[in-house]
Amino acid sequence: MATEIDATDPQVTLAFYKRLYPFKQIYTWLNQQHESSMLFTNREFAFTLIGDVYLRYHSFHKMEELKAQVLRLNPTRFEIGAIYNARPKDKKTLRAGALQPTMRELVFDIDMTDYDGVRTCCDGKGICKRCWGFISAAVSVLDSALRNEFGYKHLLWVYSGRRGIHCWISDRAALELTDDERKAVLSYLEVVKGGKEMTKKVNVRAGKSGLGGLHPYLKDSYERLLRPFEEVILNDQRCFDERSGWETLLELIPDKSIASTLREKWEKEPNRPSAKKWRDLQNQASGSAVMVAAMEDIVLQYTYPRLDVEVSKHRNHLLKAPFCIHPATGRICVPVDPMEVSSFDPETVPTVGQLLAELNNAMDPTKGEHHSDWEGTSLKPYVDMLEKHTAGILHDARERRRAAYSAAPTW
Repeated sequence: MATEIDATDPQVTLAFYKRLYPFKQIYTWLNQQHESSMLFTNREFAFTLIGDVYLRYHSFHKMEELKAQVLRLNPTRFEIGAIYNARPKDKKTLRAGALQPTMRELVFDIDMTDYDGVRTCCDGKGICKRCWGFISAAVSVLDSALRNEFGYKHLLWVYSGRRGIHCWISDRAALELTDDERKAVLSYLEVVKGGKEMTKKVNVRAGKSGLGGLHPYLKDSYERLLRPFEEVILNDQRCFDERSGWETLLELIPDKSIASTLREKWEKEPNRPSAKKWRDLQNQASGSAVMVAAMEDIVLQYTYPRLDVEVSKHRNHLLKAPFCIHPATGRICVPVDPMEVSSFDPETVPTVGQLLAELNNAMDPTKGEHHSDWEGTSLKPYVDMLEKHTAGILHDARERRRAAYSAAPTW
């Protein structure tokens, strides 16, 4: 079967890069115009080869050079990095420390493994349609925050190929953020903090009493997450059905007398479902400002986006390029429409085996190979999505150049 093709087979990856990878669209998205600029020529690319050989500081003058190098190296994947003050490929000719990142898309990474403490359907590297509910809730909140709180417009969401999602923000203001400014953005957005040993991971209220109100952004996020909390946490994942789950919930309750009352009740009804346990807690919390605040924090802890902050903090961090093949699943890292993220199913994303079979079936023997052979496969709607996204970036870039030209002295 086509789906059983080894995604790491060099012949498979070479055929994919040669016939299906949308190099032209990736180039235009990164470059933000059709003629090469420093957004592309001074951009770092890194390649992972078979045997985990990792090659950094490659750069190219034009798209054709990137494609030629990918075909020559035939990497298992490649990554995209920052725009530097010089061409990264010249690093060895520069004095030590001279090559410095100047710009880079603001990027975010949400990985399903960070939800292992709350999801019940899978763990570790596994992911299914049910898991995706966590990612869907995270995208809904983060996409809204980035657009409404920070004013960003050009957000590209990309499925990681296995158990997560990436966000690339191409607005000029995002590109020009310093590392300190990126850390400030993360500080504003990060809510769930702490490792496995820490039970309470949400501490967002002013004052020691825990009664401070939520910031307006967090209040909006909380309201957005109420439905996912009910659908995902209570009814699908059923996070409080088992004793380990409801004991964790009780640890998050500041009123120990209420926790003791609920523990006694739930021990007598071991099969009481999560939704009813949550209603029990709501009934006990009625009229208590401390308990209402605690329940809001619980909703945030279980459903708010869990961010890999290190990915976003530094301009020199590299991130896997869209449309790469995930070597373990064979699935392609395709764009995701944030407005349709709840209906996205990672298990239906095209695999490289599927695409090559489609390509083989659609081939016209009278015509040769073409760089846009993806048009005859199920990859097409995803490439179309990238092209539509890039069109908005190009429009804004043209408007900036026009405004700069109009403001220039005429003497």
